[in-house]
Amino acid sequence: MLAMSRCYNSPCCLSDSFTEAMKSQPKLEGLDSHWAHYSGLAIMAVGTLFVISSFLALGFTGTFLGDYFGILMEAKVTCFPFSILDNPMYWGSTAVYLGWSLMHASPAGLLLTAVVAISYTIAVLYEGPFTEEIYRQKQKAAKSN
Repeated sequence: MLAMSRCYNSPCCLSDSFTEAMKSQPKLEGLDSHWAHYSGLAIMAVGTLFVISSFLALGFTGTFLGDYFGILMEAKVTCFPFSILDNPMYWGSTAVYLGWSLMHASPAGLLLTAVVAISYTIAVLYEGPFTEEIYRQKQKAAKSN
């Protein structure tokens, strides 16, 4: 999962691998239009907002899985964008991939976006309970002191 976190936080993943995969495949004519391009741009903007605001809320340590190494925040982050959506960095990143795919009218990009969404869904199934438990234990330890 550490590799996945590095990927969603690295612009080179989107600009290099994902774009290369899309460019090597044909475009979908039905998506090759102004409305799809501008819809993709809007989706990317929202996704970017979620990714950047998540990073700002979590900081460097919280973003790069500091909780896995025992470096915890004072409390679980619940401010924007976490107040709007659970796992906003994952879903913001997925939105960026979706928007990029729409902008390039790429069926391969849409398929890869689905793979990304499935991967993040699986990650959330493991990370969610882990994160809840470590902050529950931290709160319990603080009460006992």
